[in-house]
Amino acid sequence: MKINSKDFRVKPGKKVKLKKCPTNVPLAYKSKEQYHQILTEHVHEMSSLQSLLYASNQYSLLIIFQGMDASGKDGAIKHVMSGVNPQGCQVFSFKHPSAEELEHDFLWRTTRCLPERGRIGIFNRSYYEEVLIVRVHPEILSSQGLPDGKLDKKTIWQDRYNSIMDLEKHLYLNGTRIIKFFLHISKDEQQKRFLQRIDAQEKNWKFSLADIEERKFWHDYMNAYEDCLSTTSTSNAPWYVVPADDKENSRLIISQIILDTLKDLNMTYPKTDAKRRHELQSFKKLLTKK
Repeated sequence: MKINSKDFRVKPGKKVKLKKCPTNVPLAYKSKEQYHQILTEHVHEMSSLQSLLYASNQYSLLIIFQGMDASGKDGAIKHVMSGVNPQGCQVFSFKHPSAEELEHDFLWRTTRCLPERGRIGIFNRSYYEEVLIVRVHPEILSSQGLPDGKLDKKTIWQDRYNSIMDLEKHLYLNGTRIIKFFLHISKDEQQKRFLQRIDAQEKNWKFSLADIEERKFWHDYMNAYEDCLSTTSTSNAPWYVVPADDKENSRLIISQIILDTLKDLNMTYPKTDAKRRHELQSFKKLLTKK
């Protein structure tokens, strides 16, 4: 399968039905060897584009990963970004908010971690947790210190969508390009991966009773994701629904989408004018002077 980024992109205004979105698609590789070869090529090209991103210093890239537990977020970050210069890439994982974070608006803790120009920022989970896990467990809202009258469940989710889309539009206008990945895994595949975590001793630390408890809310999570993806996928900050039952295939899809996004920036290295060339020649004379 030739990877076309547009095949996975959620069009603005499109109503997403995850039951109609496959968790498996024809593989982009024919063997493990070919998978490693393609991924290596992608990683190498991404490394070159990252250097160009840093040198041009006009744009930044924010990559957001969302998905159910065991959907492959950690593995995608580890493998897809393996060749990126750590000095130009920042990864943040957002778990339960701290006491300090709860004293601020829901976007505060992630806004502090946005990438500077020339850098790539990766959010493993993000501000979207506030319209996903909080929506599935609305009792969490009571701990967020919201003003009276702002807990109307009929309006709060659309209000939060609006805040998120306003932020993403602001970031786009200031040079930050945003890619949002929803790793779409089937419930059966999640069960399979959970069992592997139990059977493999080195993976035991990844599993807890809470993972089983959250599976009971699968339907609620799918509804929350459908509404979120449908409402907040825009031309400036698109969502991509990535079939994630095959980890290797999902990584190739993700890396191709990142490459396409970086290429679309049409970046160039800073041009050297006559004054700068003269200056460099003077430096050369100093370095070669005996």
